Amino acid sequence: MRLRQIQNFVAVVESGSIRGAARKLGVSQPAITKSVRSLEAELHSRLFQRTPHGIVPTPSGRAFFARARIAHVELSKAEEEVAQIGSESAGSVTFGVGPLAAIVIVPEAVTRFRHQFPRARLRILEGYTHTLLPLVRDETLDLALGVRPDAKLDPAFAFRPLFRLDYVVVSRKGHPLRNARSLTELPNAEWISLLPPGLPGGPLDRMFSLAGLPGPRQMIRCDSHNIAVALLAKTDMLGILARKMLTQSPARDSLQQIAVTEPMPSYTLGMFTRMDSPLTPPAAALAKAVTAVARQLARSP
Repeated sequence: MRLRQIQNFVAVVESGSIRGAARKLGVSQPAITKSVRSLEAELHSRLFQRTPHGIVPTPSGRAFFARARIAHVELSKAEEEVAQIGSESAGSVTFGVGPLAAIVIVPEAVTRFRHQFPRARLRILEGYTHTLLPLVRDETLDLALGVRPDAKLDPAFAFRPLFRLDYVVVSRKGHPLRNARSLTELPNAEWISLLPPGLPGGPLDRMFSLAGLPGPRQMIRCDSHNIAVALLAKTDMLGILARKMLTQSPARDSLQQIAVTEPMPSYTLGMFTRMDSPLTPPAAALAKAVTAVARQLARSP
């Protein structure tokens, strides 16, 4: 089995056709067809079937693709690292971040990374942990920053804790309930719950649970940080955000903490990587920069 066969097979699956794979790789369609047939003969299994919408993997093809794609990514990384030796090429890094990390970690971490790898290709994807982890698993992402799920972490991932996220109740500045000191003073408030998937119930539900109180009567659930901040800033809704968000724009400019005395939830933000795949030099440098910035944040109020 050769690298070219794996590359051609992966391209056909991702393109959905022989023609698309040939165009993507810059080779002829007969060459792709011959490569796929040779791979099927070697594996003693049919990998594709034709449908009205193109060719799709068979069950055997899907099983092989799950492993072949990772193998292809790893071999491509190895090829890239070897090519970097003695050349000006600096490789590439793709990493995912949650909303908080995007604001408080990414800008300085990228600046530090650029000093070491000014020519590296860098791609950043924003999303919550539940959407980023599958991309780390299949090596679309080199690493991801997010909140550790409550459930037991899949052993396929390594997790490096960076700092704890302490949550606080927030409102727009000048809110009529800004001087409240207990959740019991907010029975009629309408709340917005910023609900990162993977955190059952979310921080808002956990806050009321920790206080032994029933949940709010009126609540909007939202999984967009920007929408949540906009609603909090322009309405009389209340919410719960990580305290560090209040040190950053736009939340800093429009929101304030309501200092209730009930216990607040907290979560661990950290870095996810594949357990069985070493980081490339550029990805390792970015991980180091992220860790350095996070340590500074952990020491700050």
